[in-house]
Amino acid sequence: MKSGYKQTEAGVIPNEWEVVPIGSLIFDYRGGASLKPSDFTSMGVKVLPKGGVGRTGWLNVAEDEQKYCSPEYAAANYRNQVDETYTIVVLRDLVPSGPSIGLIVQIRDKETYVLAQGVYGFKVNEKAVPGYLVHLSNTNWYRKMANSIMVGSTQVHITNTAYKKVLIPLPPLAEQEAIAEALSDADALIKALEQLLAKKRQVKQGAMQELLTGKKRLAGTKKTEIVQTELGRFPADWILTPLGTLVDPNRSIRYGIVQPGDYDRQGRFMIRGQDYSKGWVASSEVFRVSDAVEAKYKNARVKTGDLIMTIVGTCGLVETIPDWLDGANLTQTTARVAILPSKANSAFCKYMLQTEAGSLQVNNFMKGAVQPGLNCADVEKFLIPLPADRTEQTAIAEILSDMDAEVTALEAKLSKAREVKAGMMQELLTGRIRLV
Repeated sequence: MKSGYKQTEAGVIPNEWEVVPIGSLIFDYRGGASLKPSDFTSMGVKVLPKGGVGRTGWLNVAEDEQKYCSPEYAAANYRNQVDETYTIVVLRDLVPSGPSIGLIVQIRDKETYVLAQGVYGFKVNEKAVPGYLVHLSNTNWYRKMANSIMVGSTQVHITNTAYKKVLIPLPPLAEQEAIAEALSDADALIKALEQLLAKKRQVKQGAMQELLTGKKRLAGTKKTEIVQTELGRFPADWILTPLGTLVDPNRSIRYGIVQPGDYDRQGRFMIRGQDYSKGWVASSEVFRVSDAVEAKYKNARVKTGDLIMTIVGTCGLVETIPDWLDGANLTQTTARVAILPSKANSAFCKYMLQTEAGSLQVNNFMKGAVQPGLNCADVEKFLIPLPADRTEQTAIAEILSDMDAEVTALEAKLSKAREVKAGMMQELLTGRIRLV
């Protein structure tokens, strides 16, 4: 064991840290009220539900999910009320695996809440920092401990007695404060990135709505009247063009490998729908298939810029092939649409198929209830509202591609921030790294 550390019931911790029952750190312990459906009102005093307690560290109840009780009910149940001076913990979960059981959060606003059943509030004494307990409740060690002491089957719970006996590692007060502050700063960065990412996605969605319906025409583009078509309203100079007429005649629309067999780390990439359903995954997550199997389906290989579409299960997901997947193959759940650059811009077609016009056609052509699907002949019939001017197609595709690149960069930054925070938790909440 590393010098300066000791083995305890809560794991290996610094010698200066204690192991104490959580009950020794809390007082004014309050449980939830026995609210019946008839006790809820449209306005009044807010009710604090289990659903508002998650891993964010702060109480978070969506506006459309917020419930209320009358002031009279709240007054009659004053021992079930809490405010921002209380720390909140969930000790009951409707899910048997107990994903939220034991989680701790703080209240950010100045509201008074009536606790729902299964949610408890407490104040901490001078030995503890609420923020430290909040972050501790998100560690793997704590989650395993909470699950080990919960009882029940359908509705699991932790008894008050069992919870108060839980032994936790407790650094000196100054170190608790430093740990809580460092992890809260990491949370603030993550939240800021999440908000920026959401905003960027909204901006892109708005741009698609404007550019891919012709409501906004780019500079230098001849403006024409907007007319009604079977797919919606588009400029009169945009032509509804069957996808099949845009395809390279030497590379027809086709799906890929039916029976992959054994996967091969050195083989050719084999693209599945989940590899691009939310933007491209990392190359390490894409399966590879043996050359012997892949060679039987070599006519389904893709090239950079090709359009691909899911045709089994969640149909109609579309993407274009990036450089690093040039020469890859497909599974039978995905079809290749090799658009000739001289006929249309492949990225423009991708974005158009991601709009309502694309969804409408997926729903019209899709067959089957248990396992919905499209066939390649169906995909050929998909119509693309295509600007007659190729430069307009390219310009729109470039604008949206640039927006996608910004979103992808932010997603990577957010993922990295979450990884860093997870590493910080592992180091700080075990005392491997000391801040004081």
